Amino acid sequence: MRKLLRLARWTLTGGALLVGGAGLATLTTVNPALLPLPAQLSGSGPTLTETGPLRAGFSRVKLTPTLGATRTVPERGEFISLPLAGFGNRKGKPAEGVHDDVWVKALAFAVGGKTGVVVCADALIVPREVTELARQKLTAETGLQREHVYFAATHTHCSLGGWGEGPVGEAFAGPFQPAVRIWFAQQLATAAALALQDLTPASLGSDSFSAPHLLRNRLVGDRGQIDPEFALLVVKQADGDTAVLGSYSAHATILGGGTMQFSAEYPGAWARAVEQATGGLALFAAGGVGSHSPKPPQGGFAGVSQMGAALATETLGRLATMTLTNQVRFGVLGANLDLPELQARVTDGVRLRPWLAAKLLPVGTRTLLQGFRFNDAVWLSTPCDFSGELALELKAEARARGQRLQVTSFNGDYVGYVIPAKYYHLGGYEPQTMSFFGPQLPDLFMATLRQLAAELGP
Repeated sequence: MRKLLRLARWTLTGGALLVGGAGLATLTTVNPALLPLPAQLSGSGPTLTETGPLRAGFSRVKLTPTLGATRTVPERGEFISLPLAGFGNRKGKPAEGVHDDVWVKALAFAVGGKTGVVVCADALIVPREVTELARQKLTAETGLQREHVYFAATHTHCSLGGWGEGPVGEAFAGPFQPAVRIWFAQQLATAAALALQDLTPASLGSDSFSAPHLLRNRLVGDRGQIDPEFALLVVKQADGDTAVLGSYSAHATILGGGTMQFSAEYPGAWARAVEQATGGLALFAAGGVGSHSPKPPQGGFAGVSQMGAALATETLGRLATMTLTNQVRFGVLGANLDLPELQARVTDGVRLRPWLAAKLLPVGTRTLLQGFRFNDAVWLSTPCDFSGELALELKAEARARGQRLQVTSFNGDYVGYVIPAKYYHLGGYEPQTMSFFGPQLPDLFMATLRQLAAELGP
């Protein structure tokens, strides 16, 4: 998304001039002293986690649209062709074909009275409006509440667009098509519901491996850190069917804005290789991708294939030695946050007034952080490009208390980049254009994620 820098700056400054006139009416100074707000946890209490026999279910539904054919969505019209989300230099042009299919895949868990489902989409993000529609459908059909649905995206920049409304949303995702939101939500809800219907006795294991040679810190290079861990969660049903959930912190941006075909990028190449070897399902969730770019052997689709294959080879080696158990301690916990005041900047020290920023940016006033526990593994979800450097801090703390921790991005909302506050005054895309809520948001998120991990227990 780096190529959106100039467009985003123009949108913010130009929008300010058009809507408010300019000067004091639309601009003010950055306020670094805004205090973090406390989290409101949902799901805590004496039965936060339960231990017992695991039941698990899997599913997948296709997200790839049928290009050149009309798809009708009930009550909201139809679409014929779609842009790809992720790069502004595409200028909203429709996709020209399908290199490989994109999917929504789901993995459901039930232990005693605790139920939760992980839903991973081969998409740039899972937008807030799409999430709300999917939640409504799921709650009506299954009774699941929001904190029990762990959304994630692979962050491919070659998937479904058309879901973003307004200047910034359309800069990322192309011209808004209302029917896309309904259809996207239907695919998410359908995948989750099918996984819940598939619940059957199963065993679970977790592991990870290090792959530092396939990513780099794109923000500060060697002056910063990388999170090289590829986290794995494996579930095997009693009949032998297997699902592998993987997460890694490299942006899925091997393919650039010149690619006009649908593709699940390197996460999709990894999933296909794992599925071919296991005969099961492979799901991918983007990790702490903030500031982390891929470092493939080469560019283009050849690089996508090679990087996916390299990660799949390591994954399959771990699967061969992993110990699985049917006795699982499972827990679900959500943290509802009131977001601080918007600090959308046009220069380092000058920002749009919050009322104007709220009209231009596709963000809400509240968001959700989540935690799922699987024995000694805790997975935490965030509504942003979460920094891999911040994830490293949380993982080190978790290891000290006996936890194996993974942080994922794009959990059904999007509030920009959340990177270490020490980088806030650097110029450029991540620190200035995309840090929507100022230098205090990382502290708020870190404190809340620590609380979630601690509440879910060692």
